[in-house]
Amino acid sequence: MIPLSHNPVSVHLGGTPCDSLHPITFHPILNKPRSSASLFWNCKRRRKRKSSITMASNLRTNNFLRHVESMKLLPSGAGHISHLNAVILGESLATEEDDFVLPSEDFASQANVQSPEQYLKMYNRSIEDPAGFWSEIASEFYWKQRWGDKVCDENFDVRKGNIKIEWFKGGITNICYNCLDRNVEAGLGDKVAIYWEGNEPGLDGTLTYTELLQQVCQLANYLKDIGVKKGDAVIIYLPMLMELPIAMLACARIGAVHSVVFAGFSAEALSQRIIDCKPKVVITCNAVKRGPKPIYLKDIVDAAINDSAQNGVSIDKCLVYENPLAMKRVDTKWKEGRDIWWQDVIPQYPTTCPLEWVDAEDPLFLLYTSGSTGKPKGVLHTTGGYMVYTATTFKYAFDYKPSDIYWCTADCGWITGHSYVTYGPMLNGASVIVYEGAPNYPDAGRCWDIVDKYKVTIFYTAPTLVRSLMRDGDAFVTRYSRKSLRVLGSVGEPINPSAWRWFYNVVGDSRCPISDTWWQTETGGFMITPLPGAWPQKPGSATFPFFGVQPVILDEKGVEIEGECNGYLCVKKSWPGAFRTLYGDHERYETTYFKPFAGYYFSGDGCSRDKDGYHWLIGRVDDVINVSGHRIGTAEVESALVSHPQCAEAAVVGVEHEVKGQGIYAFVTVVDGVPYSEELRKDLVLIVRKQIGAFAAPDKIHWAPGLPKTRSGKIMRRILRKIASRQLDELGDTSTLADPNVVNQLIELADS
Repeated sequence: MIPLSHNPVSVHLGGTPCDSLHPITFHPILNKPRSSASLFWNCKRRRKRKSSITMASNLRTNNFLRHVESMKLLPSGAGHISHLNAVILGESLATEEDDFVLPSEDFASQANVQSPEQYLKMYNRSIEDPAGFWSEIASEFYWKQRWGDKVCDENFDVRKGNIKIEWFKGGITNICYNCLDRNVEAGLGDKVAIYWEGNEPGLDGTLTYTELLQQVCQLANYLKDIGVKKGDAVIIYLPMLMELPIAMLACARIGAVHSVVFAGFSAEALSQRIIDCKPKVVITCNAVKRGPKPIYLKDIVDAAINDSAQNGVSIDKCLVYENPLAMKRVDTKWKEGRDIWWQDVIPQYPTTCPLEWVDAEDPLFLLYTSGSTGKPKGVLHTTGGYMVYTATTFKYAFDYKPSDIYWCTADCGWITGHSYVTYGPMLNGASVIVYEGAPNYPDAGRCWDIVDKYKVTIFYTAPTLVRSLMRDGDAFVTRYSRKSLRVLGSVGEPINPSAWRWFYNVVGDSRCPISDTWWQTETGGFMITPLPGAWPQKPGSATFPFFGVQPVILDEKGVEIEGECNGYLCVKKSWPGAFRTLYGDHERYETTYFKPFAGYYFSGDGCSRDKDGYHWLIGRVDDVINVSGHRIGTAEVESALVSHPQCAEAAVVGVEHEVKGQGIYAFVTVVDGVPYSEELRKDLVLIVRKQIGAFAAPDKIHWAPGLPKTRSGKIMRRILRKIASRQLDELGDTSTLADPNVVNQLIELADS
């Protein structure tokens, strides 16, 4: 302990004199004697109170958190800190005035990263010596052959030639081996790899690492038997059954490239992906129940296969898992010769399968994501760098321990399910929950019922779910224990501070730090994220960059902005988990991500950095809407709408939504002579559901006699966003429009 007299710090606790408290000790995650690290405090109080901590101006430090003056070692600078409102982990975050949640002494002392000083040391090395830093981590995994002299080879600047990112090239490995065989060989064969929870309460199952490996090998042998080879694509259209991660790992085992398509996409959306990647086989399920509602997946697949055949891409094999609780086998439509029941063939195959050893830069998976144009983008991730990065981010951002029971509520049809349901956790030998059903079925307490049932310690979900459960009331949460929870996580979109506070106070009983992560399909893993034991958290802020990540905020001219600011979030220099290209369209890859700001990866997101250096994500700055954490291109929705014969034109914008974060607001111009009607409105919503999926359906159809356009024909979406948000006093100058009267017409029809 450093004596109080040695440090110019005064502490005020709601008017309570300091001599009524226990002696002040410096917080252990920062205070190491004779260290030059920055300091913050843990007041050992007789009763819990909010603390207000004032720092003297002559306290100098090397760190970059709010409670220090100098932040020059942070990738972005910040200024003088004079006042701090904070609570310590374990105390309720009661008011909007509380800026910080400080790690408790107990949590920090056991964390994988225990202090800002430790983080800074690791972070600085990851930036100054990325080859050495990532080589040490990569060496913890199995490589049949080590990579060459260059750990990383990159060109991030379109002015210097084609964009290229390579990590560990020449290294030979297999991610399935590192997820399964390596864990079994390390003595974890009897550890549960997957706890499966069915849609209906009481329906469950488990697979140990040994059992999972055996089932993966059986499917891998079947795929090889039907001619699937290294580099071939496999489409997986499955719900959250254990067979979904099994299928992913089986593809990885034989070097096939899996493309998981979210089982909420329509037949037309699935067909688009089949046509683009030309898979050797489609793996699906006859049906699934989502809550009380059955979804007939095989019918959707049949329609997609028929459509793709008309476009020159035929599917010879469709492997179908029978899900008898959702649909009986005899009721499933069938095409002999093409369709095969999983249960009839897979158990016949051997439970061992030789590995296909692949180069670190060989493709691992394709995942299609929406962009600002109508055609989905096939994001291509390779093996070695992705493996190292997802495993490392999982370990540190969630402060993972081998005893943890981990539940990520995401579907494997999205990147979160790839990186943080399957690969990241299993590379760490974790026990994972896979849940088939809806999070509010049969009622809004289902999540916490599952948490108590399996003693979940790490719970990772989307702000949309948090807001939905928050709206349902505290009683659905508090009737369950939740005492097992240790770390909470947020993913997919910025979480608003009020939802953050509810998540922290109610769900976590003020005991659990929240890893509020920012990352993307394209990044492969976390980019900006709290490390739970390392520094204080601010409700709603993703805080600071992960190791090896150099985020910058640029202005419209592409100039880096320092200190407190708003702008475009970009990244300079590559990281191991970065995607390598867009499948079959490297030009679009460069145009979308690297040409907007030469020398940087352009995320498409806006970001602000506060005076303390904390990052706050603002949302998309391009024509992409983030609905419940799912990116939906406005052009895709517009294209679906105008395919209706009575729709002449459509313009789609995002609007704030209480639960989903953003909702889809569509302005629709009908053909001459067609009346506005509720029936037409429903037809337009249905056509979007049919072509894309239910999650992309517009929340609002706004009839539009015309759209606000410039004289050159450009739609002024800025004006549409203001009308949709009812910010009518912020429309700005409309006199330059080709027909300014259109704006008044749209306002008059706003509530029709």
